Amino acid sequence: MKAWTVERIAEDGAMAFTEQPRPAAGGGQCVIRVEAAGVNFLDTLMIRGQYQVKPPLPFTPGIEVAGTVVEAGPGSPYREGDRLCALLDHGGFAEYARVPRVGSERIPDDFPMREAVALPIIYPTAHLALRHRANLQAGETVLVHAGAGGVGSAAIQLAKHWGARVIATAGGPDKTALCRELGADLVIDYTAEPLVEAVRAATGGAGVDVVVDPVGGKVATDSLRCLAWGGRLVIVGFAGGAIADLPANRLLLKNAAALGVFWGEYRRHHPELIAPLFAELFELRRAGIIKPLIRDVFPLADAPKALEALGARRTVGKVVLVP
Repeated sequence: MKAWTVERIAEDGAMAFTEQPRPAAGGGQCVIRVEAAGVNFLDTLMIRGQYQVKPPLPFTPGIEVAGTVVEAGPGSPYREGDRLCALLDHGGFAEYARVPRVGSERIPDDFPMREAVALPIIYPTAHLALRHRANLQAGETVLVHAGAGGVGSAAIQLAKHWGARVIATAGGPDKTALCRELGADLVIDYTAEPLVEAVRAATGGAGVDVVVDPVGGKVATDSLRCLAWGGRLVIVGFAGGAIADLPANRLLLKNAAALGVFWGEYRRHHPELIAPLFAELFELRRAGIIKPLIRDVFPLADAPKALEALGARRTVGKVVLVP
């Protein structure tokens, strides 16, 4: 099979597209023919050795796949022909991938495969950020950063469904218009107006109850100044490339909280939450309440171009690789 491999850690994130043996299914595992693979910001870090998870070399990047089972190992609940989406440790940027039991779910027959690949990461991350961590309540105001991105677009849709007022941030007129299409009540173009002043004006000086931040750096520190009394800053990533040093005095003065979401570790710490969460997301999609935003689709052979476009913020929504 063809697969992208990282043979050595390099600053430029070099990968090779080579022939590799097809993986075999072990106990409880299965092998799928990959029909869609999700591209995430963490992939740009992992191939450079900058992510907190460092697979042994050589490895195939890609932690999010959807496809059809071609082999089921002993004890696997799946059978040949089942359609699955799954969260992996790595191995997704390939024609075939080995899939674990925990973190994989059957895709309903009426669910498009390319949309299903958006479910293993961005929607669960947004769901956990808003509900499990921030305990979002109807009537609260949510500030969603990078609203035209993967987690941001998911968070806008879910927050609106749960009765929140949504303020989104995005860069440029095309992305701000897209956030409005997704349901944001107000969109701030961070390239044209200062964040803190815009949020204060939009909330009458009160601030927002919840911030969902996949960007980090200065965006995170500025977000603390946007919080209302009792507000919650939920950190879901560092797409801006910098990890913020959060001033604890602002948390104290506003009786606020800074919370983290690391969805990948829920497979190990809270596996019982995964199946119900996926079932809820499938139902929300079936009801038309959420719709994965997929506009940037690249051939598997163009994975480096997809990663470069994502890192340069030239993409919107979920970025997908297909055979």
